[in-house]
Amino acid sequence: MIESPLLENLTGYIGGRWRDSAGGRTFDVHNPATGEVIARVPSMPAEDVEAAIEAGKSALRLTQPYPLDTRRQWLEGIRDSLLAHREEIGRILCMEHGKPWLEAQGEVDYAAGFFDYCAKHIQALDAHTLPEKPKGCSWTVHYRPVGVTGLIVPWNFPIGMIAKKLSAALAAGCPSVIKPASETPLTMIAFFSLLDRLGLPDGMVNLVMGKASVIGKVLCEHPDVPMLSFTGSTEVGRQLILDTAPQIKKLALELGGNAPFIVFDDADLDAAADNLVANKFRGGGQTCVCANRIFVHEKVADAFAGKLADRVAGLTVGNGLESGVDIGPLINRAGFDKVRRHLEDALAKGARLIAGARPEDLGEGLFFPPTVVLGVDRSMDCYREETFGPLVPMAVFRGEEEVIAAGNDTEFGLASYVFTADAERAQRVAAGLRFGHVGWNTGTGPTPEAPFGGMKASGIGREGGLEGLFEFVEPQTVPRGF
Repeated sequence: MIESPLLENLTGYIGGRWRDSAGGRTFDVHNPATGEVIARVPSMPAEDVEAAIEAGKSALRLTQPYPLDTRRQWLEGIRDSLLAHREEIGRILCMEHGKPWLEAQGEVDYAAGFFDYCAKHIQALDAHTLPEKPKGCSWTVHYRPVGVTGLIVPWNFPIGMIAKKLSAALAAGCPSVIKPASETPLTMIAFFSLLDRLGLPDGMVNLVMGKASVIGKVLCEHPDVPMLSFTGSTEVGRQLILDTAPQIKKLALELGGNAPFIVFDDADLDAAADNLVANKFRGGGQTCVCANRIFVHEKVADAFAGKLADRVAGLTVGNGLESGVDIGPLINRAGFDKVRRHLEDALAKGARLIAGARPEDLGEGLFFPPTVVLGVDRSMDCYREETFGPLVPMAVFRGEEEVIAAGNDTEFGLASYVFTADAERAQRVAAGLRFGHVGWNTGTGPTPEAPFGGMKASGIGREGGLEGLFEFVEPQTVPRGF
C-alpha cells in the first residue's frame, strides 16, 4: 500500500472535514506499472454528494461576496503549497497514473501556474462602470459567482485538469464539488490535504469519489448546482448536455480530440521530429492534445519517418519511478487493448511498421513501446478514432488544400499542429483548420496564460487566459437612474 504524509486521510472531504462513505463501500486503486493495489478509497453514495452540495451552498456568499483580495490570497496559497510539495504529489501521481516522476512533477508546476495566473489577473473580475450613460443612467457591470459548481476531471492529468477549473472557480467565489477519476483519486486526496491547511471557508471545496453514474446523476439533477465543468470523452459530454437540459445548466466541456500534425516539405524536419516526440509521448500518448494523425508531405515522408524512428529507438519504457524512464505504462488493460487493436488494424490494411513492436511481440503488462507506422489512410481505425496511446500513424499528402481537408476530416476540433517555414502558408492553414489550438512550428499544448478549448464536438467554453477566468461568473448589469 502507498504511504505518504499527504495521504493520512484516504476519504472524501465535505464541509471542511474528512468523511468516509456513508455506505461504507470502497474501491481499489492500482499502480499500472506493477498491477498492485496501492490504496482503497470510499465509493460515496448519492447522499454524500448531496451533503457536499449543501456544504457548498452554505459557503456561497452573494450579498456579501468574498473580497477579491481574499480570493487572491487563496489562489496564491494553493500555488505556493503545490510548488512546495511538487515532488511528493508527483510521486503519488506517478504511482497511480504511471507517467514518469519528473513528468508528473512538471504537471504539478503546470497546475500551480493556473492558480498563479488567476491570482495575478483576478482584478479583471472587479465591477466596472461604463463610461457612457445610455438612457440617462449610470451602468455598472458586476461579475457574480455562478453558484455551486460540479467539477469532473479525468485520469490523464490528475492535478493539471482540476487546477484549470478550480483556479477560475475560486477566483469567481464559487464553491465546488469535485469528482476525480476512479483511476487516479490519490492525487486529488493529496491536493485536498494541502487545501485543508489553507483556511478556506468550510464547504468551499468538497471532494467526492466513486461511481460516475451515481455522482454525475446528482450533480446533473440537483437544482443547487447551476454549472458543471467536465473534461472527458465526447460521448459523456453529449450525455451531460441531455441530462442537464431540463434545468438549462451552464456547461464547460473539454471533450475528445483527434489532432492532426502536419509537416510540409519546407519544414525543419529535425525540429518537427523533436516536437512530435515530445508531444506524442507525453503521458504515454494518453492526452487529448497529442498528435493522433501525422500528415507528412510526400517529398519528405521517408526522410521524416527515418528521423522519427531514430528518436523512438532512444526512448526507454518502464516504471516511472525509475530513473531514465521516458514512457510509463498505459492506464489499464482496456487502454492497452485499444492501442493494440489500432496497430493490428493499420498493419492489416497496408500500413508499414517503421519502429516499435508488432502486435504479436507485445508483453503481458501495460507497457506499450512507442510505435511508428507509415501509409495510414482514413479506412483505418487509428485515423478515425482517438488512439490514446504511443502509436504514431503517418499519412502522406501532396497539397495544401488536400491536407487542410484531411485535417478537418473528423468531428473533433481540439488541438492541431503545422510545421512549415512559409509564414503565409502557416496563416492560411491555421485559419482553415477548425481546431481551438493550432501550434505553428511547435508541438506545445495549452498554457495558463492563454485560452484553451475545442471547436465542433471537442467542447464548449475555454480554460486558461482571461476567457477561462470568466467561465464561472455571470455578468449582472445594474443601471442606476440619477
